[in-house]
Amino acid sequence: MDKKRKELESLLARVQKPARYLGNEWNAVNKDHSQVAFKLALAFPDLYEVGMSNQGLKILYHSVNMHENLLMERVFAPHPDLEAEMRRHSFPLFTLESARPLAEFDLIGFSLQYELSYTNVLNMLNLAGIPLHSSERDDRWPLIIGGGPCVFNPEPLAPFFDIFVLGEAEEILPALMLALADLKETGEGRSAVLKKLAALEGIYVPSFYEPRYAADGQLLAIDQIEKTAPEKIKKRVIGDLNKAPYPTAPVVPYIQAVHDRAVVEFFRGCARGCRFCQAGYVFRPVRRRSRQNIINLAKNLINETGYDELSLSSLSSSDYPEIEQLLEDLDSELQGERVRCSLPSLRLDSYSIKLADRLHQGKRSSLTFAPEAATERLRRVIRKNIREEDIFKALDDAIKGGWQGFKLYFMIGLPTESDADVLAIIELCRAIRERYRRQVKGPLKLSVSVSTFVPKANTPFQFEPQLPLEKIRQRQQILIDGFRKLPGVSLSWHEAETSYLEAIFARGDRRLAKLIERAWQLGCRLDGWSEHFAYNLWLQAMQDSGINGDAYAGKRFNYNQCLPWEHLDCGISKEHFIKEHELALLESGEEGEL
Repeated sequence: MDKKRKELESLLARVQKPARYLGNEWNAVNKDHSQVAFKLALAFPDLYEVGMSNQGLKILYHSVNMHENLLMERVFAPHPDLEAEMRRHSFPLFTLESARPLAEFDLIGFSLQYELSYTNVLNMLNLAGIPLHSSERDDRWPLIIGGGPCVFNPEPLAPFFDIFVLGEAEEILPALMLALADLKETGEGRSAVLKKLAALEGIYVPSFYEPRYAADGQLLAIDQIEKTAPEKIKKRVIGDLNKAPYPTAPVVPYIQAVHDRAVVEFFRGCARGCRFCQAGYVFRPVRRRSRQNIINLAKNLINETGYDELSLSSLSSSDYPEIEQLLEDLDSELQGERVRCSLPSLRLDSYSIKLADRLHQGKRSSLTFAPEAATERLRRVIRKNIREEDIFKALDDAIKGGWQGFKLYFMIGLPTESDADVLAIIELCRAIRERYRRQVKGPLKLSVSVSTFVPKANTPFQFEPQLPLEKIRQRQQILIDGFRKLPGVSLSWHEAETSYLEAIFARGDRRLAKLIERAWQLGCRLDGWSEHFAYNLWLQAMQDSGINGDAYAGKRFNYNQCLPWEHLDCGISKEHFIKEHELALLESGEEGEL
């Protein structure tokens, strides 16, 4: 390994940020490969700075490495500067901790967080010298496994993976590795191993299922072709968060990560039921850590990392029933540590302002809220139950508390939206600005971020099409023109083309695998980064592969249609999503069924 490490050091001397690849950070785990029964390379298909901000990666790293007989090391998508050097010198993709090639591991696990990372998955496999398709890999190759939110519809990636884990993996992953270690000792072949794994709850073996299509291309069913495989794969759920493994000594990066702070997930799931929000549905039921468990985790995290900021992470922080007492307890326990606490995901109401005031005593920077829509009608449609008077009351409370900056998040392209709903975003921001000016002499810092609605699997809006690309661009232009007349208010927006691709893959089936592969062959990489995104190459890939993107992003699903993810059970019935979708249409005045 010394020779390999020296060769790597030579490559890293020619890249911009070599610290991305060193693997010797504080709290990194280094184990003797000869002393463990099973080895996993956990692959995050994005740059180091993004991957090291992912809490799921930290949880899995801890939950596997706490077992003496198991090993997990990290690998991230290389920046194009390192990729060029690796290809020039035929240097295979390697893990950070030991610099070993991925092909030397027993299992390679991909964290699938975002649809625009799919070409990175193929690129990483190729850089590792591993065949892309599961059908091309025999017993000589590692098993390829995927987990994360995208596994609630992984069909576009199905031909490239041996296994997917549906749901929460921190308990099943070590158990799966121990089972694989035992099977490794018996010398059973790949096919026999996959059959045994398919019997485990939450394990989806895509090669055991086959989509069936009508002559017109409509998906009719997803057939089991392995009789021992379950008809439906049930998601894994952690029953008690207090007993679940959680990292108190996570790896501390040497370079700035996107989110560089200590994090305690203090509850999981959300009961709000916003109809566009996949996380709110697939992470149900709501489970909470006890106050004492949170305090213990927080103290250990600060001691083991040296961070001066602690984030309490959840989907809707103010819904924790003892939140005020929890903040008091944390203040008391961390007194003298100079640690600042933060609560993401606050609601736009006076109670949340009160919580923010408590957290930021003496310092008033900016508050972040997500109204999502600017009209009450559209907020009722998406089940974001905030009245306009609630917004202004919260704003007044914040102004009285000394807050001078606000960040607001909206979406365009929501079901039943009209141009009037888009114009209302401008008018709401104008009203906020004027209200602030009447109360405060100083300047208001108001920034507005607008994303495009993407229909996601396992939500009430899974049946809805995405707004056509040209219409998205038109509505973005309405906002651009309107905010030019609001000096002092900044506007940012997501590229319409990236949201279009996200919708294609979020609602797609296995036929899209050839699109992903062709796009990768044409040079698509790091598609989630604007400086690397090449929409012209994706258009070429669609033409070459015979894929019509509009047939996926713009498709309206009927209630009785087979959905590409119908064999994957998120814990909520299709009937519930249909009922919620019908209620949304009633709110909009558009009665009827699909």
